[in-house]
Formats: sequence, structure tokens, C-alpha cells
Amino acid sequence: MSDPNQTPMQASDPAQPVASTSIDPVCGMTVKADTKHFLEHEGERFLFCSAGCLAKFQGDPGRFKGERGSPASGMLPTHEAKPVTPAMPATPGAKAEWTCPMHPEIVRDAPGSCPICGMALEPRTITLEAGPNLELDQMTRRLWVSAAVTVPLVIFAMSRHVAGFHLLPEGAAGWANWIELVLATPVVLWGGWTFFVRGFDSLRTRNLNMFTLIAIGVGVSWVYSLIATVLPGLFPPAFRAMDGTVGVYYEAAAAIVTLVLLGQVLELRARSQTGEAIRLLLGLAPKTARKVGPDGSESDVPLESVAVGDVLRVRPGEKVPVDGNVTEGTSSVDESMMTGEPVPIAKAKGDALIGATINGTGTLLMKAERVGSETLLSRIVKMVSEAQRSRAPIQNLADKVAGVFVPVVIGIAALTFVLWAFLGPEPSLAYAFVNAVAVLIIACPCALGLATPMSIMVASGKGATAGVLFRNAGAIETMRDVNTLVIDKTGTLTAGKPELTDVIAAAGFSESDVLRWAASLEQGSEHPLAAAILAGAKKRNVTTVSVEGFASITGKGITGRLDIDGKDAALGNDRLLADQKIDFGPLATEAERLRGEGRTVMFLAVDRRLAGLVGVADPIKETSAEAIKSLREDGLSIVMLTGDSRTTAEAVARRLGITDVMAEVLPDQKLEAVRKLQGQGRIVAMAGDGINDAPALAQSEVGIAMGTGADIAMESAAITLVKGDLRGILRARRLSTATMRNIRQNLFFAFVYNALGVPIAAGILYPFFGILLSPMIAAAAMSFSSVSVIANALRLRNVKL
Repeated sequence: MSDPNQTPMQASDPAQPVASTSIDPVCGMTVKADTKHFLEHEGERFLFCSAGCLAKFQGDPGRFKGERGSPASGMLPTHEAKPVTPAMPATPGAKAEWTCPMHPEIVRDAPGSCPICGMALEPRTITLEAGPNLELDQMTRRLWVSAAVTVPLVIFAMSRHVAGFHLLPEGAAGWANWIELVLATPVVLWGGWTFFVRGFDSLRTRNLNMFTLIAIGVGVSWVYSLIATVLPGLFPPAFRAMDGTVGVYYEAAAAIVTLVLLGQVLELRARSQTGEAIRLLLGLAPKTARKVGPDGSESDVPLESVAVGDVLRVRPGEKVPVDGNVTEGTSSVDESMMTGEPVPIAKAKGDALIGATINGTGTLLMKAERVGSETLLSRIVKMVSEAQRSRAPIQNLADKVAGVFVPVVIGIAALTFVLWAFLGPEPSLAYAFVNAVAVLIIACPCALGLATPMSIMVASGKGATAGVLFRNAGAIETMRDVNTLVIDKTGTLTAGKPELTDVIAAAGFSESDVLRWAASLEQGSEHPLAAAILAGAKKRNVTTVSVEGFASITGKGITGRLDIDGKDAALGNDRLLADQKIDFGPLATEAERLRGEGRTVMFLAVDRRLAGLVGVADPIKETSAEAIKSLREDGLSIVMLTGDSRTTAEAVARRLGITDVMAEVLPDQKLEAVRKLQGQGRIVAMAGDGINDAPALAQSEVGIAMGTGADIAMESAAITLVKGDLRGILRARRLSTATMRNIRQNLFFAFVYNALGVPIAAGILYPFFGILLSPMIAAAAMSFSSVSVIANALRLRNVKL
């Protein structure tokens, strides 16, 4: 992991070769070498298009290194960084890893405890079958054995203080301490051995934590009692009873170990529930697929053997095996488990299918397009896992407090001992000892450390089941504070499936020639508008010709030379024709009319002469109007940002009730538009689905990608809406609000618990009410405080979105 305090270097070694351009590892943009946003990290130099991408990389370099970016210097790294591996379904031969839920930077290749907080590590790889939890099994076994011994020990010890009640025969009272020693020792040394190991490690590594306090408290109690039993003569008369024995605290030491073990068992069981959301997702995938061979034969094959291009049959009631497209048949598919949309979606030839969704009553043939880790389900599991392991900014507060908490508590315990020893009633040293131990035990900061990560883990899983994928905890925290939502038009507000509606020829040209030339140019483009024109040409039986010298001019259009006709052609917007000094002529009026109806217009020029125009309509999503209304009612300012013409953009905006429109914006200008809004003090979320949206998504405080859009948009965004439905933004805000409220409840409980518990354990109530807190009660309170925090976090699973 990179140092969080690391800042970009302001100068690089002139001796190192520097390439003229590089790829931003976060958003995928091409960046010039003279950018002011760069970072030297582990022997590599990375360039970034914006401060937002730089910050995202610094927050988690492992996620971005080696995926798309390359070092600008072209030099080999001095050493290889270990990538951050998401929790994914286990694969044969995959190396298992364990990590700490509170400190995800800790990764080990075997079970154990965290060197920072001492908590038990848990597997990074979440599998469909939960499998045995060795830590839980071990703690449970120690708990049952310890409890079986501790209960009679406590009864025996307490009976010694009850007048007229004696379990030992007359004259054998001197054996009482030895009996307690025999009973307590296996509980302390075997049942509590894990706590001593973790406590010693915390002192050795100087990472003081809850186990430091437990080990000191239990260890001091047992060692003190052992010396009092074996060598009572070492103690002054103030420590001795009438029979000459010294008071011991075996029952307190054993009870503390048993109660802490109980808390650990309850905590481990509760922590295991945070992985249920991922197991639910993994359980959606079918185990086999029905493969159709070239000869028409069919056979069931394991899902792992399905390859891209395979033809599969999905029978009624079966799960769709992988992502792909329908090639034959009609049916309705229940996609609710992936998108949160309760109504089954009608499917016919050419429609997309999502793996793990459930087919209705019809039979479908499909072509596999995404398999294995490329399926939407696998990508969802990956994003949820990454989010669960990330850290929310609010956790920094808890980390700072925990960093000084344990030394302060040890100091308070020492002060408690001194004050009681000199100012307390007789036997003052006994009171001093008991109260100091109670302070050490009750002040364990485990609840404080668990407050944030448990809520984040549960919220990430909850979001996934509602079709909202958070990439990291920061997005969960920030989303509720967003006050401005910038939305791209095509593919975000609109369906992203435009259709050719109009072909208008200029004087001296025919409509068939205009469409033929336009479709020919679009053969080399991947833009949705290109697909609409090609589909329209095919529908009208217009054939295309080959094109030489194809070139795409960002934000303007495309150019090329038509082979057969030998003509230079250009197809694009007003800016493209203006660059070539081509007059729009009478078609300008027609273009404005079509734009006023919400259509996108592209002009065709042949040999620098206007030949005609084509109009394409992209229907508005059925849910966009409802989503915009709900988001506005939730207090968000809505801004439409599009590269389309102002007339077209305003026509769409009027239908949706959007008053703030930024139109005719080039891709790099989208980034600047977001920066401008941020400069006004706004907290901006950007929603988009295209490659050209990636820089703006990375720059915004919260980038929101449509799951139906480009992969690079999803990689640049902090939130992905699986369905591509803007109503998911409202779900994300509600979940963000509920999660932050839950975290604050946890932190408040943890802070207040320690603020009240420590003084009470120190004996502050004794002068007024004669109340002292037994170390056993302190241990019970400490254990159940952690369990309460986890139980409160699990309530997020029931939040209504």
C-alpha cells in the first residue's frame, strides 16, 4: 500500500526516459507527459488527467496498477507491488488469503490475528459454502470448557464470603486458595492463551489494542493470586485475613476470560453474517448450462466450460447461465435479483440476457458474450467485496482515538491504583488492585474499532441486492452530502438505443445516396448513433461501400474517402461543417425543426458540399421523469450535460422538467464543467455511461455509472447502477443516509460507553453510593458492547430503499 501522506513529486529524475503520453490508470484517458498531476509510486511514474484521478489512485494503488495504466517512464519497477485481490468465488489452485475487517491492508496467507488490532483474520475469498470457521470453532471450544470450570469456581469463591456457608470441612479453610488455583489455572492459561499471545504481540509491535488491556488485567489478577497462594508471607499484614491467608482473585481472572470468550464467539458469529450478501449473489449462478452443438445436439456442461460464442438453450424456469444475447425465441425474464426491478422483462431476438436471472415460460436460444469473471454477476461480487474491505473517511476519527486510547487507559488504571492505595478505605491496596483491573477490562476499544467497518460491510451487501454497487466506503459516506447531480443525456436519461428517423437530401442528391454514404462512414464507428444509422440502412435495403482513411474527430464527427465513389465525405455536427467552411443552406431550418422534436441531427458533406442530413431519435427512458422528480424532491439540483446540440438537449430537458442544461460540450469540457460546479462550492455527483464521461466521473465527488454502459465508465465511477435506472441514485442516497446514521450511532455508543464505563470502574460512584464495579461485570460489559455494535450494524439489512 502507498503511504497515505505521500504527495506527487514536483520534479522527476531528468535521467529517466519519459514518454510523451501515458494512460491514466484510473479513467483510461491519454495524458500528456507535462501534466501537473503525476505520482512516483514504487519505482513507477503514473500520470493523471485530474486531481480526482490522482486522489483515487493514492487511496488504493493496488486496484489500478497494471489494469489499464502503464508507467510514463517506460522503466521497469524497482519491485512488484502485491495487487489487491477482491473476494471472488474460489477457483481451483487459487491461493487463499486472510485479512482483518478493521485493517484491510493486512493480508496473510494463513489464518491468524491482526498485528494491529489483534482481531481474528477472516478469508478474503468468500465462497458459496461458508465452510468451517476455525477461529469460531476454537473460541467456542475454549468457551464451553472454560465456562464448565468457571461456574463452580465462582460459586466456590463466593461461598467463602457468605456467613455460615462453608463448602470445606472445619480446619481445611487454608486449602481454599489452592483449590481456586487448580480450577482457575486451566481457564486462564488455556482458555485465555490466545489473549495473552495477542497481548504480547501488541506490546512487541507497539500496536496497543484491546488484547493489551485484557492480557494485563487477567495476567496481573492471576499472577497476584498465585503469589498470594504460594508465598503469602511476602504481603504486608493489611493484605491478610484473620486466618493469615491473602485475598485472591482467581474467580475474577477466570470469569473475565470466560466472558471475553463469550463476547468473541458472539462477535465472530455476527461478523460471519456480513458475508451473506455475497453468498446470496454467488448462489444465484447455475452450476451447469445447456450447450447446443453445431449439429444441433444438446448436452449439459459445467458452467466453467462455457466459452464466448457458445450457443446455449435456456428452458422455462431455468437460470440464464452467462451474459449474452437472445438469438432465437421469446420469453420474459425475472431480473429482480440483479437489478431490483420486480417486473419480468420481455426478451426477444437481439435482447441482452444477464447471467443468473430466471427465465419465464418461453424457451430461448442465446449466444454467450461474457463468461467467468467477465459476467455481470462476477463483477458485482468483485465490487461488493472491494467496497466491504475499503475504509470510510469517518473511520479516521475512530483510528485517531484508538491510537492514543490504550496508553491513556493504562495511565488511568495506574492512577486509579495510586489513588485507592493512598486514599481508599482498608484494605486499600486490595481496593486499588480490583478497581485498576476493572478499568483495564472495561475500556477495551474493540467496539470503537468495529463501529465503522461493520456498517460498511452490511451496507455494501444491502446495496448490491438493490442493484446499487458501491466501489468503496468513501462513496457511501459522501453520497448523502451530494447537492448537485450532473447527468449525461445519451444512455443515461435516454435509452441509449437510438433509431434512424429521418433522411433529408440537399438539392442535387438523393436520400438513398445520403443514407448509403452516411452508413458507409459509420461502419468504422462504435458510437450508438452509428449503430442506429447502420440498422436504418439495413432495414431500407441500402448497401454500404468501403471507406479509406477513416478518422474520428472527438466531439464533432467522422471523415473518410468513399472507395467506389471516390469522394471525400464527412458526417457530423455543426462544428464539423464549420471547420470545413461548408454552408448549411436551407437544411439549417430542417435541422432545427428536428432538434426541437428531441432528435439528434448529423450533416453529411461530400467533396466539401452539403449533401443532406440524417436524424436519429433516442427515446427517453420510462423511469427518467419519475427519477428526476424524486431526486429534485430529495434536494438535489439537476444539471444535464451533453455533447448534443442545445436545441435537442433543451427539448429533452423540457420533457423531464430540467431547467439547467449544458449542451454542445466536448469530452474534455465535461471535466471542466464539473470542476466549475465544484468551484462554486457544490458537492457534485456525475452520472454517465460512456467512455467520454469517464474523466468527469473520476473528477466528481461521486461518479455514478450506468451498468448498461461502457466498462471504463464503471471503472471510473464510485457507484454503478446495475439496471442503468436513475431511481437507483435515490436508493443510493437513502442507503448512504441510513449507513452514516448507523455509523454515528455505533460511534456514539462506543464513545459514551467508554466515557461512562472507565470512571465507574475507577470507583467514582463509591464515595456517593458505595458502588464498585467488579472486574467480572466489567468484562461482561466490554464483551457485549462489541456485540451490540455489530447487532446495530446488521439492522441495515432491513432498511427500506
